[in-house]
Amino acid sequence: MMMERLQLLENWIKARFPDKSFTLSHASADASFRRYFRATFSDSTLIVMDAPPQQEDCAPFVHVAHIFAAAGVHVPAILAEDQAQGFLLLSDLESTTYLQALNNDPGSADRLYRDAVAALLEIQLASRPGVLPDYDEALLLRELSLFPDWYLARHLQVATDANQKIALDGVFKQIVQNNLAQPRVFVHRDYHSRNLMVTAPNPGILDFQDAVYGPITYDLASLFKDAYIRWEEERVLDWIIRYWEKARKLGLPVAADFADFYRDFEWMGVQRHIKVLGIFARLYYRDGKDSYLRDMPLVMEYLRKACERYRELHPLLTLLDTLEGKQPETKVGYTF
Repeated sequence: MMMERLQLLENWIKARFPDKSFTLSHASADASFRRYFRATFSDSTLIVMDAPPQQEDCAPFVHVAHIFAAAGVHVPAILAEDQAQGFLLLSDLESTTYLQALNNDPGSADRLYRDAVAALLEIQLASRPGVLPDYDEALLLRELSLFPDWYLARHLQVATDANQKIALDGVFKQIVQNNLAQPRVFVHRDYHSRNLMVTAPNPGILDFQDAVYGPITYDLASLFKDAYIRWEEERVLDWIIRYWEKARKLGLPVAADFADFYRDFEWMGVQRHIKVLGIFARLYYRDGKDSYLRDMPLVMEYLRKACERYRELHPLLTLLDTLEGKQPETKVGYTF
């Protein structure tokens, strides 16, 4: 099936460039069924997305690409499309991700994150309701349900009893209440070091097809509590303060008190990390993608640290201790 799709893809490109020869090489893949190839011509390169229509829909990618481009940020230009076959021809944002750049040169972090925050602010400033799907209660809860279904039941192979289910549902309800109370903006929904490219202008932004209209802190949690790279909390706090100060000056609807804003950031991160643990488990057990297992410990570290800080989240920490076979730990850090 993959070879058949590859042949279809090659024929589609040839029809658009009948007088040019090219070679196809693997560019990247993501956590979905989409694949990306680099078409190398004698004088240029382009990216081709292969999104099998039975599993993926190109329309959201095209829709969000136009919205983000209009906001003034650097996303791939859509040069040709065949949504019926699931093919898109895109400009090439090159091959250096933020993750690669940061691992090779940690000293570039302030500069790269400054650019990432500037682009995020542009996206948020362009926000308006009715353009992207709402990040509503149903979606937030559906994402949280991945945790008991895939992380607890499948990965840990544990079953929650009635009281534990009640405790988990109670924590989930409080998390979602916080998330829904936050001001809403355009949300990329996966704004992190693997989806940001080092380009000119910087950054190039990828993998935005799941964008929604939702909590203002969500993309910050993706960026600064990144599942793939760890930074000291003091440094993250400094970056968050800088974002908050810029957002206030630009008139974005962030909380007037930074402590309130930071709490929202932390609670949004908790929702994301619970979801991500479920997604990473599903990617392994359902899709056979084992590389995500090694990223679970950092995600769990983020989750546990946040749970330690907020008394309303302590029941989740107790549940994790019990189900992971650990003795309850002394709560450290500060509590709000």
